[in-house]
Parts: sequence; C-alpha cells; structure tokens
Amino acid sequence: MDSTKYIGLDVHKETISIAVLEFVPGKLVMETILETKASMLVQFVQGLRGNLHVTFEEGTWAAWLYDLLKPQVTKVLVCDPRKNALLKVGNKSDHIDARKLAELLRSNLLRPVYHGEHGVQTLKELSRSYLTISGELTRVMTRLKAVYRSWAIPCAGKQVYAPRYRAQWLGKISEAGVRRRAEFYYNNSMP
Repeated sequence: MDSTKYIGLDVHKETISIAVLEFVPGKLVMETILETKASMLVQFVQGLRGNLHVTFEEGTWAAWLYDLLKPQVTKVLVCDPRKNALLKVGNKSDHIDARKLAELLRSNLLRPVYHGEHGVQTLKELSRSYLTISGELTRVMTRLKAVYRSWAIPCAGKQVYAPRYRAQWLGKISEAGVRRRAEFYYNNSMP
C-alpha cells in the first residue's frame, strides 16, 4: 500500500487551512486550521507518516513556507495561482481550496513556480535592496535640484551633489527654511 500523502495548504496572514489526502483512492484523511506559525506547521507535518507532498500557491508567504517545509517533507510544490482554474470552479472556502489543491497535486495537475535554495533568495533580496536604494537616491537627487530651480539657481550637471561643494551650493540659498530642506536631502539621503 502506498503511504504517500498529499497536503494542500490555503495560506493566509493569520491561518492556514490544511487538507491531507491519501494516494489511493484520494480519500480525505484530515482537515484542520493552524495559526500561521512555523512551530505549529512543523509540528503538524512531523506528526504525519509516509511520503509527504505539499503544495500551496505562490504569494507573500511562499518563500518562507518553502524554506520551512523543504527539509520536513518529500516534495514541496509552490504553484502558480493564475494556472489553477479548477480552484475557481464550484463553491469557495478555505477548506475547499485546500482540498482542491491537495487533489490537484495528487493528480499532477499543478504548474510549479521555481523556488530555489537560499543562495538565490539572498541574491533576490540584494537585488531588491539595490533597486530600492537606487530609486530613492534618484528621487532625492531630483528633489534637490528642484529646490535650487525653484529659487532660479542654475544647477546643471552633477557638481551640486558632490560632498566637497555642498557648502558652496547651500550658500546660494538665501531663505533659511529652504536651505534647511536642502541640508536634509544632503545629510539623510546623499552618499
């Protein structure tokens, strides 16, 4: 007898609805709701026996869940919610969605979304950080030049950003409040 179990997780901020199916004949073994906490989910999975195959949809919690469950189970499949047309058919609830995910996994009808090892996640986070910082710096540079332009002070080029010329550029602004705003941009956002 095959001891494989298929587990569908319908993941939300506060709770995770779980449905567990046996391989043959696809009988529902268990349904439950857990808090979205690592310790509870790991304890639940460790309480099950056999080859465990888990699925859930790509979303905010997907990377965390993937990393948490990968060492605990035989297979983790993060699926593309846009490709799960069968979830949209019929009644809708968290229990039903978890059950349908488990059934789709058992039937091999899910499209996986790639979730690699930690090295890729680190690279993704570093890329996001770089893009965010670059965008913020560009916005501050634009705002700084806007301050000078609003007082009819020509500021073409990049000299206006250079640390060694900042005192000179700040000296061109006669209004104290405006100068303070430019100082703020220089001190808090410029390298």
